[in-house]
Amino acid sequence: MRRLGELEGEIMDRLWDWERGTVRAVVDDINRTRTVAYTTVMTVADILHRKGWVRREKVNRAWVYEPVRSREWYTAALMQDALGSSSDRPAALLRFVEDMSSEDVAALDAALRSRDRPGPSGAAR
Repeated sequence: MRRLGELEGEIMDRLWDWERGTVRAVVDDINRTRTVAYTTVMTVADILHRKGWVRREKVNRAWVYEPVRSREWYTAALMQDALGSSSDRPAALLRFVEDMSSEDVAALDAALRSRDRPGPSGAAR
């Protein structure tokens, strides 16, 4: 999976935080820290739409964009991609876990236990 470009990531971060937004809102927010042209953000939002990252709906005269996938989905996909590039997955996982904070280790442990609990049908998830 390809990593989002810098401006793509900035746009997606805002849409993930807000759940939906217009190009104008994104431009105004980005312009609080750096200058970006409206047309540039509009073009990149259209590219994100064509790539399937966002859906859009026309409200009055403006497109309102909302993410198709969550930030967590994106992060997990990047992690899967990085893991997939290793020829020794167990070693890569061990190295990754060795550098985790104790809070992240506890969160991973809870996620693994949750995954292994039986679901509604009685089978492990």
